[in-house]
Amino acid sequence: MDSTSTSNIWKDIMGNEATWQETTTGGRFAGKIIIVTGAASGIGQATALRIAKEGGRVIAADISKERLDALVEENKGLDLVPVAGDISTEETVAAVVAAAGGRVDALANVAGIMDNFAPIHEIDDDLWDRVFRINVTALMRLTRAVVPLMLDAGTGSVVNVASEAGLRGSAAGAAYTASKHAVVGLTKNSAVMYGPKGLRFNAVAPGPTITNIVANWGSQLAAERLGPLMQATVPTPATAAQLAASITFLLSDDGTNVNGAILASDGGWSAL
Repeated sequence: MDSTSTSNIWKDIMGNEATWQETTTGGRFAGKIIIVTGAASGIGQATALRIAKEGGRVIAADISKERLDALVEENKGLDLVPVAGDISTEETVAAVVAAAGGRVDALANVAGIMDNFAPIHEIDDDLWDRVFRINVTALMRLTRAVVPLMLDAGTGSVVNVASEAGLRGSAAGAAYTASKHAVVGLTKNSAVMYGPKGLRFNAVAPGPTITNIVANWGSQLAAERLGPLMQATVPTPATAAQLAASITFLLSDDGTNVNGAILASDGGWSAL
């Protein structure tokens, strides 16, 4: 199978993209300060815009300054505070927390990268380290920095973006699958640890979603093994805004009694 982007893989499998119209809830995040990582594109951007449209102040973190600047320029009426940098570094984590001004009501850990679908015997150390650095270590470091502020306030909501690959073994390669299982574990452990303190930790597990995240069939074995499984079971791809709807529900007070949940926002894929 030729190398292609994730979105093209899903389009090749399913054909037409999903159609859905976003309906915002005015004032749902009024007076709230929310950090969103990966905010310059894809699910992160859709989440940042949804929160800002609903009255929140968004600390929008992303590695691309150019895309962040464009996001702010194109949405001048919204309260978006851009912070550019590698979120896996303590320097950028500190800059994000500083931009929040000592208060964080909610955190959406959206930033992530795919692997090349390689099984474990084909993984090189660079791929493994890069996937875990962005998908797990960055999430841990930013959450670690934010939790003390939430503990002081006695309230807070954290939503981690896991993946269908955090629920099954047939959605990606070994590195990405392991990293998203780690995200699920961190979410559940944090829910147990901090729930009595007024903090909620949940995760959204997207299925196929149309974004610009790149994933190549870098393994012939993966193409032969996973390709037919995906063709037989993968549902119609969702838009980034559909995932943002799931994420913002859990971030908001609407998710008041939800803690430790892994919400499969996957069009029913996990039910198969």
